[in-house]
Amino acid sequence: MKTNRRKFIETTITILGGIPLSGLVLSGNSRIPVRFGIFTDSHYADRESLGSRYYRESLKKLSECVDLMNDQKVDFLIELGDFKDQGNPPEESETIRFLEVIEKEFCRFRGPRFHVLGNHDHDSISKRGFLERISNTGFPEAAGYYSFTMNSVHFIVLDANYSTGGIPYNRGRFDWTDAYVPERQLRWLRKDLRRNNMPSVIFLHHRLDATGDNSIYGPGNAHEVRKILEDSGKVLIVFQGHEHEGALNRINNITYYTLKGMVEGSGPENNSYAIAEIGRDLTVTIKGFRRAKSGEFSN
Repeated sequence: MKTNRRKFIETTITILGGIPLSGLVLSGNSRIPVRFGIFTDSHYADRESLGSRYYRESLKKLSECVDLMNDQKVDFLIELGDFKDQGNPPEESETIRFLEVIEKEFCRFRGPRFHVLGNHDHDSISKRGFLERISNTGFPEAAGYYSFTMNSVHFIVLDANYSTGGIPYNRGRFDWTDAYVPERQLRWLRKDLRRNNMPSVIFLHHRLDATGDNSIYGPGNAHEVRKILEDSGKVLIVFQGHEHEGALNRINNITYYTLKGMVEGSGPENNSYAIAEIGRDLTVTIKGFRRAKSGEFSN
């Protein structure tokens, strides 16, 4: 792609990590910076557009994103859920084909790749059917929630695709307004945060910071998840999707960045993806491309 990508940059912002992280291992010049790419809500399907969602165009939008991430040599690339969509009416074999097509494009990224599960990833196929057709670098089998370390930062992926009471989404049997992080996963999260002394970053599809009218975009027990993150004293930022308009928020010294949905709008100018960098001083710098927006928080 010969286009000058500098014009794609909408904003470059700095979010100051104001968390007292004195108990963490490594400091100052001992830390190794990490840069990674993120995108969300591609909703790829070979179907006609519906409203503002241009399902078919997400394949080209992801191609642009992957090309840039390869050029920039980011340390890894992660998608934040609703990776694919389904036809109308839905048909399982067709949905699987959509998933395989978008996963093949994602795999053009020449580096580690990771997935976050979204509600539309559980539409006309099962969770297992989705996980069997994707890969998360470094893991023999893909899972709904997991963690990994890159350079001097620990990354945690959560799965809120459960209804209240901990019943997992499956083959379209879910209410997208009813999300939940079950107790078993919360116990794992507490343990995972305790067992490492590194600054941490959280990825999930649903919004942990959603309140008021926007609370339908978050898990019903978001406050409980936030409390675990806050009590750890290790979490720098949470990256989310699900609400396609995007958002930026800060609650009790943790930044919540919701990326705009890739599927929204026609044409390359309506693409959305970003590069995040965590520096030696734990400053988080986000560079948004195309429609990707952000803001600034500091203590």
